[in-house]
Amino acid sequence: MDIVDFAPAHAEAFHRLNVAWISRLFALEPKDLEVLTDPQGKILDKGGRIFMAVMDGAPVGCVALLKMDDGGYEVAKMTVSEDLRGSGLGRRLLQRCIDVGAELGATRLYLETNASLGPALALYRAMGFRDLLPRETAYARADVFMERPYGPRP
Repeated sequence: MDIVDFAPAHAEAFHRLNVAWISRLFALEPKDLEVLTDPQGKILDKGGRIFMAVMDGAPVGCVALLKMDDGGYEVAKMTVSEDLRGSGLGRRLLQRCIDVGAELGATRLYLETNASLGPALALYRAMGFRDLLPRETAYARADVFMERPYGPRP
């Protein structure tokens, strides 16, 4: 299993993997479609990164880092193929985000998620994310907001 930087050949898999989990649990939203149909323009060209987990040449997971105006990066569009959930792959993808965020000089990692996603919440908290107060968001499903600051804590 390798975690690699996104290449144009991964666009279909990035779209497919995310549509599969989102549409199984929630409604696909306009913001989802905007990002998933144009990862180059909406993520990479704006200073973000996308990582793909590849097993035997096939993409089986992904995660994006979206550059934020405050010097942080938003962790988004993280998913793992259903048959690999619980394998530790999500942890490896999130660790890549943490490591790359540090390399990029990020002030923090930020994410929005849903309270019904218990395993994801447990992973985020285990990896140093802390809960934030609710805020405005483009996603109707987002009801949990978290961050993982870099550097000394205030």
